[in-house]
Amino acid sequence: MQSKNLTCTEEVRVRFNETDPLGIVWHGHYIVYFEDGREAFGRQHGLTYLDIQNAGFVTPIVKSTCEHFLPLKYGETFNIVTTFINSVSAKLIYKYEIFNQQNLLVCSGETIQVFLDSENNLCLYNPEFFQIWKDKMGL
Repeated sequence: MQSKNLTCTEEVRVRFNETDPLGIVWHGHYIVYFEDGREAFGRQHGLTYLDIQNAGFVTPIVKSTCEHFLPLKYGETFNIVTTFINSVSAKLIYKYEIFNQQNLLVCSGETIQVFLDSENNLCLYNPEFFQIWKDKMGL
């Protein structure tokens, strides 16, 4: 059986305050772009941070990776492709690919988030609301 992954593409424009004196995006902003991708994914697929919070959970990031290949510059637009990677574990795994206006890969990365309940206990099993969402998505 082939695994199904959900994807979302969001267009973003580089803002002036995200660039260094050379006019290129400072490397730390790519993690913010990943969050832009997660937020867009949540809105598109019904798994926003508010949905998670309303269910009584938070999802801190426990791991993030980012590889840079090409620069982005002030004023450019780019697409961030966010893919949810299905896992049997109680975690959210997202992969990211950022493409410039020429559709060249600028950056790729991944984040892993875990579920904590209202008492900050680590969830070892999928919370009920998350399992319901996964079932609805066919994951």
